[in-house]
Amino acid sequence: MQLRIGWNRNSCVGVLKTMTFIEAPRRTGGVWTVLYGPKELRAGWRFLIFLAIAVALMALGNGFVTTLHAGDGPATLLVRKIVSFTALVIASLIMGGLERRTLADYGLPPRQAFGLRFWQGTLLGFAGLTLLLGLMHAAGGFNIKGVALHTAEAWKWAGLYGVAFVIVGLEEEFRYRGYIQFTLGSGIGFWPTALCFSALFGFGHIFNQGETWVGALNAGVAGLVFALLLRRSGSLWLPIGTHAAWDWAESYFYGVPDSGFVLPGHLLDSSFAGSKWLTGGSVGPEGSLLCTLVLAVIALGAALWLREARFPLPARSLAGEV
Repeated sequence: MQLRIGWNRNSCVGVLKTMTFIEAPRRTGGVWTVLYGPKELRAGWRFLIFLAIAVALMALGNGFVTTLHAGDGPATLLVRKIVSFTALVIASLIMGGLERRTLADYGLPPRQAFGLRFWQGTLLGFAGLTLLLGLMHAAGGFNIKGVALHTAEAWKWAGLYGVAFVIVGLEEEFRYRGYIQFTLGSGIGFWPTALCFSALFGFGHIFNQGETWVGALNAGVAGLVFALLLRRSGSLWLPIGTHAAWDWAESYFYGVPDSGFVLPGHLLDSSFAGSKWLTGGSVGPEGSLLCTLVLAVIALGAALWLREARFPLPARSLAGEV
């Protein structure tokens, strides 16, 4: 087994450019068939290598955060999100160096950072949450009593939550729909992979305080909507913007619970009344059956707006098998 080492100019960290164990060898049969597909190491093995690198980096970073004795407050949780996102990006860059791919192949083109797709996503996310609360209001389950913040305080909290939820959107979207979506999708298909990891995304919400099974189910459905946005736009920047704006509108603008969490510093003073099936109860709007309807509307609108599948790019995608 030979090892060729070079400098990858497309990688910001200069990782190893090529290692021949990623490429399919000329020999076939036996163990080689288990390890390799037609062109490269099978998707399942590449996923496991990526996972090992990412988990090791996360453990290292979170261990450092723990030594700072920062506690478990919102600021610390946000720092852990930054650590997680950084680890995922580094692991993706390393694998990209081995596979001769870039972050753009994994759905996160740096040149599109906070560009048009991101801002389209912010409009979609804010409009979607507004539609949901509008339907609740029409059904008598939601009311705005007034404005809770003014002038400098309002702008301060708007900015803080804006930064925080962009970080949350980046970390969660790249974790569930970045390298993993591309790699396992090349083996078992885009939608089977999206279904599995959207279910995992929803299941993760079960452990939130005040969460219900309806809220977790809607989180999983939202994961599929985000996967659709990636599939049709070719870029994670669209679902990142949608995810961030939805959370920002919930926690800051309308001041309603977000997956069971009620945060301080919200612009509007809002209240709920009626059945938890309508209002979402302790979960907030995401626990409402109306949320399922709104997510379906967003998916339909996205399918009509973005007609062609753009992820993964056929020319850059190597179709291995798990």
